Parts: sequence; structure tokens; C-alpha cells
Amino acid sequence: MQAPAWLGWWLSSGHAIDLILAVVGLELVGLWLWVRARGLPWSWAELVGPVFAGVFLMLALRNVLVGGNGLVTALWLSLSGPAHLFDLGRRVRRWPRRPQS
Repeated sequence: MQAPAWLGWWLSSGHAIDLILAVVGLELVGLWLWVRARGLPWSWAELVGPVFAGVFLMLALRNVLVGGNGLVTALWLSLSGPAHLFDLGRRVRRWPRRPQS
């Protein structure tokens, strides 16, 4: 079974990734409003690593889908790495330490 023509266009034009990026942006705004309304403690650093890593990967995918320059794809991928490491570092520091025997 062949995919509909509009689906191929929607993916190859990058609009599918644009929609996903817009949803991620709306999620961030909604989360910020929810946390503010509840008066909860907030740290942007909690979201910077995982969100930026995902956004950079989506931008790399978008660049590939639209037939963009390979160096731009490499740039987005190389930015994703440090964002992942930042996120991983924050998570590892929160792990409980095992007592030394």
C-alpha cells in the first residue's frame, strides 16, 4: 500500500517537524504557566538539556528531510551531544550514592 501524496509532501517539506516543534513550544509554555500558577519551585535547567537535545535532533532530521546541507545537519547533531551530556550530568548528580563499605 502506497502512502498518500499529501503525506509524502508533508514529510519532505519539513512541516511535520515544524508541527512537532510547535507542540514542544506549547508544552513548555503550558508547563511554565502551570508551575507558576501552583507556586512550585522552578528551574529552567531542568528542561534545557532534554528539550534542547530533542529540538536539535528534530532540526537535524528536518534538514535531512528537506534536502539541506550536510554541514547544517552535522551542526544540529553536534549541538545535541552537549545538551544530552548536560542533561545526563544533572540526572547522575541526583542519583543516591551507595554507601562505601
